[in-house]
Amino acid sequence: MFRRKTSVERSSQPQLASEPTAGSGALSASSASRERFSAIRHEVMAAIEPSVVVQLSKSELESRTYEAVGEIAQRMQYPIGHAEQARITQQLVDELLGLGPLQSLMDDPTVTDIMVNGPQAVFIEQNGKLKPVDVAFRDEAHVLNLARRIVSRVGRRVDELNPMVDARLPDGSRVNVMIPPLALDGTCISIRKFSEHKRSLAQLAELGAMSPQMATLLDIIARCRVNVLISGGTGAGKTTLLNALSFGIAPEERIITIEDAAELKLQQPHVVRAETRPASSEGTAAVDQRSLLRNALRMRPDRIILGEVRGAEAFDMMQAMNTGHDGSMCTLHANTPADALIRLENMLLLAEARLPLPALRRQIASTLDVVIQIERMRDGRRRVVGITEVIGLEGDQYVLNDLFRFEYQEQDTQGNIHGRFVSTRTLPRFSPKARYYQLEGQLKQVMGV
Repeated sequence: MFRRKTSVERSSQPQLASEPTAGSGALSASSASRERFSAIRHEVMAAIEPSVVVQLSKSELESRTYEAVGEIAQRMQYPIGHAEQARITQQLVDELLGLGPLQSLMDDPTVTDIMVNGPQAVFIEQNGKLKPVDVAFRDEAHVLNLARRIVSRVGRRVDELNPMVDARLPDGSRVNVMIPPLALDGTCISIRKFSEHKRSLAQLAELGAMSPQMATLLDIIARCRVNVLISGGTGAGKTTLLNALSFGIAPEERIITIEDAAELKLQQPHVVRAETRPASSEGTAAVDQRSLLRNALRMRPDRIILGEVRGAEAFDMMQAMNTGHDGSMCTLHANTPADALIRLENMLLLAEARLPLPALRRQIASTLDVVIQIERMRDGRRRVVGITEVIGLEGDQYVLNDLFRFEYQEQDTQGNIHGRFVSTRTLPRFSPKARYYQLEGQLKQVMGV
């Protein structure tokens, strides 16, 4: 695995971390400890044989690196014990195979988001709340090198011509990179971690995101092919809820998902997943959501699921929902159901400016059946705060009817919010669909009518 390299070969090695992470058992913060780690790391990296490393399993690489660290420390007369030798080994393996200082955070299942704001400022979201962590990069060059490694894995690059890049890690985690001069305080890396474990509606209810009755109602909504818009702020849990809703889709249906960064992982056997592609400096043309949506209509879908409505594709999505693809679902950034409909109006105007606003409103009112509002509240918990049906138009105003809503009661001394999920005890307008799918009795029971 190891050989002595020339100075030219050493200079071509990627810039790797010299600072250990807190999560992987950080080395002492003393200057002597840092210098010792840096010297050992320099010797190990200078002796690496890449053609051998790529053929080793992780356990084999860990074993050989551990031996090499011990030999180097003995030769350089460094007083390190087995624990410190193991920590140095883990740090080096993370650099070779993972994300360096961020790898311990990636391995922590309680961390949902990782945010790097330059070499010395790293934050995470844990249990719904943001907080700083004792993780640091050596310098700006080290952060930039990691950013370039991440985006290169999906055939993209980040440089002065492309200072903002979206990418995806091999495990499905979504990454956004922004570098100077746009990022004034150093390279920024934002990672939304991908979770293999997909929670059902019942499991979300057990976690307090909704009541059991709301979970049953949402399952009925998915099963009887109601057109759904999920609304919420950034990080509110829209994609998690969308995945949970998809459990109610029949296995024989053909589903096409369209996303900017693939996060949905549906359980059904007949799923076609599509992802947008940005333009590249090599001349590769961009493929946006609208193009993918138009192509999806030619692929005989039963349902279309749009990860997030952002712009002109909203018009095509409304058309699809209104022309035989009922039961389709999408998400949108908004703070209330009414705000969501207004945002949707604006997107439709951007796509089809020649159509009058009253006509676009009629299309929205006749196409969308339900808006589900989800919110990350100030205690860090994510809750479905409203299930609202779109009744129609009265003049130029939407007529909305809450089916369920969350009523705030109090916040305790630990900062936890308490409230209750309340049914308005009204039968939804889509009850004829429920009757067609033999779910009307269950719907009446859930709504208490």
